[in-house]
Amino acid sequence: MPFYVYILASQRIGTLYIGSTDNLVRRVGEHREGLIPGFTSRYRVKMLVWYAVFETRDDAFRRERQMKVWRRAWKIELIEKTNPGWRDLYPEIC
Repeated sequence: MPFYVYILASQRIGTLYIGSTDNLVRRVGEHREGLIPGFTSRYRVKMLVWYAVFETRDDAFRRERQMKVWRRAWKIELIEKTNPGWRDLYPEIC
């Protein structure tokens, strides 16, 4: 079973959120629908702009924790390497 680390954005170069999950479609859908109270619903962070696949939950969790302490510029650089137009990737994974 794959595990994922993902970055959501409110808009291009907007508010960012990093999370991890074992079901990317379900989890991002929950964020988009506002079903998860807290940061993402409060700041309307709903656009999937980056994700990576990991073999184990521990690997994904470790990467998520590393990325959460990164400087904002590093996160933006990571997104722009694979998604320079900041497209919403959610339709592609559904």
